[in-house]
Amino acid sequence: MVTAGAGPDDRPASAWAPLRTVVYRNLWLALLAANIGTWMQTVGAQWLLIHHSNASTLVALVQTASLLPVLLLALPAGVLADNFDRRHLLIAVQLFLVAVAVALTLLTLTDRMPPALLLTLTFAFGVGQALTLPAWAAVIPELVPQDQLRSASALGSISVNVARAVGPAVAGVLIARTGVAPVFGINAVAFGIFAYALWRWRPRNARAVEVPERFTAALRAGSRYVRHSPTVRRLLRRALVFVVPASALWALLPLVAARRLGLGSGGYGLLLAALGVGAITGGVLLAVIRTRLSANQLLLIAGVLFTVALTVVGTVRVVPLVLLALLPAGMAWVTVLANVNAEMQLFLPSWVRARGLAVYQVCFAGGQAVGALVWGLVADMAGLVVAYLAAAALMLVGTATSRLWPLPDLRSVNREPAAYWPQLHLAREPDPGVGPVLVTVQYTVRPERVGSFLAAMDQVRGARQRTGAMRWGLFRPAETTDRFVEVYLVPSWDEHLRQHGGRLTGEDRAAEERARELTDDEPEVRHLVPAAAGPTLSDDREEL
Repeated sequence: MVTAGAGPDDRPASAWAPLRTVVYRNLWLALLAANIGTWMQTVGAQWLLIHHSNASTLVALVQTASLLPVLLLALPAGVLADNFDRRHLLIAVQLFLVAVAVALTLLTLTDRMPPALLLTLTFAFGVGQALTLPAWAAVIPELVPQDQLRSASALGSISVNVARAVGPAVAGVLIARTGVAPVFGINAVAFGIFAYALWRWRPRNARAVEVPERFTAALRAGSRYVRHSPTVRRLLRRALVFVVPASALWALLPLVAARRLGLGSGGYGLLLAALGVGAITGGVLLAVIRTRLSANQLLLIAGVLFTVALTVVGTVRVVPLVLLALLPAGMAWVTVLANVNAEMQLFLPSWVRARGLAVYQVCFAGGQAVGALVWGLVADMAGLVVAYLAAAALMLVGTATSRLWPLPDLRSVNREPAAYWPQLHLAREPDPGVGPVLVTVQYTVRPERVGSFLAAMDQVRGARQRTGAMRWGLFRPAETTDRFVEVYLVPSWDEHLRQHGGRLTGEDRAAEERARELTDDEPEVRHLVPAAAGPTLSDDREEL
């Protein structure tokens, strides 16, 4: 398989190119402020727990409480973002986050913040972020040209890592001088700034969904798309094999700072700043590096660098050496995640983009949340050194799988919407909610073309299932030698109309055309709807 790298039409764009768009620049800067506030809050929450008994588990649970809501709510949030006004949704969620941050500030200021309440409010903050992530990711293609999406993805990573460099450093200084409460207060202000920037944004072409999908149907459609898309599954797998072992570095770093290096909150902020500086450097250089190395080569190098960093951080007690190891770790982190995230944004069609990105965020945040808890328990039972060495070994094994599961080459894949099915001519128009709908397509194929036709129809099967089919089958009547009947079941008439109206892509059209080139005449299509209310398909079973 050809690996994804830079091609003749894949010229490296400056990482800063999207910032020339005023609206994107304003929102990016406001989001940067919110990211800085988030990292300040994370440091403050972890530092409040550092002196409690079972601190290893409690500190790791801060990350788990922040990310677990993404695991639970990202896909429903993607459904909301695909079906409602994303700007209004984002504004409402940011105001909720401001309220949570204010509550954290006041309770900490009055010394009424036990660990259980802190983790609960951290979880509530994570709920707001889970609702934000899919909507913001789906908005980005509306703000910048398509050829700048990779640069916008790198800028997103730069924003997070500038925040990771600045936020912990500022938090460490504030905690040392004034305590944790002001850190939480600054976070409230930061999210207020993001809400204000969203309120000022007025989209030129307001996005409208003519007939919003029902929530459960939209949820199933998003899950169905991911389940039947080998490319999306491959990208998710690559993210997971990196994120799970890498989460050890973030989850246990406060304990390394306090117990192994003897550093205070300012020293811990310095360690995170080193990670952030490395990530910023990686984000800036990524566009240039992609011209020299394929994406899969980048993943291999990043995995090896992170393995070395985990080993050094877990075994070395010399602060300058640990800082040096964290710089390439930050570069490796942004290299892997920016590549995978950009490929997801470029591959997913617009109708399911927020839901597909939500599934990616579930894997990303879930891998971090579960990984953080596991590595925290390992550190409590066997010590920090064992936890870091185990994570390094797992990272090395995951890196080795880059040959088994390489990133696919998406440069020649046509992801543009393609409403190419002929207009329906019906004796009567079914109600949108009627279902299930059984669609049959009859083909005539010469015997010498059967093998090629069957192979081509396997690609058609994937297109049908990704865009709405619950079940699919290809049959041949026993009475003839040249006839084939494709049968697929769609949940409702509305779902089938969405297949006609824009769910299919240029890639799906090419697959269908390859199959039809092997047939002798125009396929005959029939749409079968339920004849009466009540159960449509049933099994005959003997009653005992």
